[in-house]
Formats: sequence, structure tokens, C-alpha cells
Amino acid sequence: MPPRLPTLARASLAVIGLLALACLVGPWLTAFEPHAPHWDALSVAPGVAGHWFGTDAIGRDVFARTLAGGRLSLGIGLMSSLVALLIGVTYGAIAGLAGGPLERLMLRALDVFSAIPFLLVVILLLTLFERSLGLLLAAIGGYVWIDLARVMRSEAARLRSAPFVIASEAMGATFAQRLRWHVVPNLMPLAVVYLGLILPQAILVESFLGFLGLSVDEPSASWGTLLSEGVQELDSAPWTLLFPAGFLVATLAAFQMLGDGLRDWLDVRTRPQVAA
Repeated sequence: MPPRLPTLARASLAVIGLLALACLVGPWLTAFEPHAPHWDALSVAPGVAGHWFGTDAIGRDVFARTLAGGRLSLGIGLMSSLVALLIGVTYGAIAGLAGGPLERLMLRALDVFSAIPFLLVVILLLTLFERSLGLLLAAIGGYVWIDLARVMRSEAARLRSAPFVIASEAMGATFAQRLRWHVVPNLMPLAVVYLGLILPQAILVESFLGFLGLSVDEPSASWGTLLSEGVQELDSAPWTLLFPAGFLVATLAAFQMLGDGLRDWLDVRTRPQVAA
């Protein structure tokens, strides 16, 4: 019988599900438009006039903006993580299955990529070129894929000497066929586990870019954009910073605990069982 997920991981998954559901449907259920100012309710304190999280300096409801920003941050984080998953699994699988000089060359290329300050490159790209969702996803995905590629390469190198891979090579399977039929499918469980680790990193990078004003354009706002606005109003309306920051921290912590739990669960599942 396969081991169950740790309790902490299941609790974290439940928290993430609730946060995602709230961010997905919450903005449609609130009485206030996230991006519409209300000039008769400027910097209203939390709980006053139906504004649960208060309002900002131009009267926009912080609760509605926090949920709408979460929907944007979670969506961009998930899509960019899938981009990183595609790049990392493909790169690592090819390097691990190929072996020999090609594997060493691809590993040295990973070392070079690791030495490049990618976050500065991302900021430079988003500054020089017109910002778009595609460029943002490619930039964040290109930043978080490197560690995943190393893990996939190591696992693919182990699979390279597996009996079923050797047998398929002896039967005439090409490199692409072995990669598609045997290596990539066996990498996917581990890749899904590491998706839980790179997703919070992608959300954090997007929030950092949003804080610098390099994420999505107005009137849309991610959690990072809300943090940037909240810092400017910290003295007069600290709730505009505290509530988005609380949602961001809770999301990152839940994803981190989920990733750790999934990694422990995978270790237990793949650990050889010793007969008593």
C-alpha cells in the first residue's frame, strides 16, 4: 500500500486550494470593483462601510484588489512554472539519457547559466522590450528552470542504465523513442513534486517584478504591485500593505510546506523496502 501524504502536506494543500478558490471567485462575489476608485471612501479603515480590508488612497477596496491580485500572481506563477517544467524536463532528460561528452557539455552549460545573474537579465529584458504576458512567462520560467534541470538530469542518468531502457535500445529503439517512451514518463512523478517547489519561487519572482513595476500594466495589479502601492501608503494606511503581504506570505509558506511534504513522501515511496 503506497504511503499517504504527510498531514502537513495535506493541510498545506487544503490551504492552497482555499486561497486559490478565494482568489478565483472572490472578486466576482464582492460588492466593489477591484480597480474602480470610490472618491467618497478614501483610505477607509478595515471593517468600515463594508470594506473588510479598508480602502487605499483613491478609495479602491483592498479586499477585492488583494483577491484579484492573487488570481493574477497565482496564474502567472503557475503558467511560468509549467514553462520551466517543460524546459527543465526536456533539457535534463536529453542530457541524462545521452551521457558522454554531450552530457558533460550540457552540464557545463548549466554551470554557466547558474553563474549568470538571471534576475538582472529578466529586469533588463522587461525594461528594454515592450512588456507582454508571453515575455513575462518566458522570463520567469527561464529563471527558475535550472535547478529542476539538474535534478531531471540526475534521474535520467539513473534511468539510462535501467533494464527496460537497455532492452529497448537493444531492440532498435531510437534515442527519441527511448526518451519519449521510457525516460520522460518516468521523470514526470518527480517533476510534479518539484513543481511544488519551483511554483512558489516563480510567484516570488513575479511579485518582486511587480514591486519594481515590471509586471503587468495598470489597471491590473498583482500582489507585488499591491505591495509597492502599500509601501507608499504605509504611514497613512498600513492595511494596504499588510493584507496583500499576509496573503503572499501565507501562499509561499503553504507551497513550501507542500513541496517539502511531497519530497518526503516521494523518498518514502521510492525507498527500497527491507524485509523483516
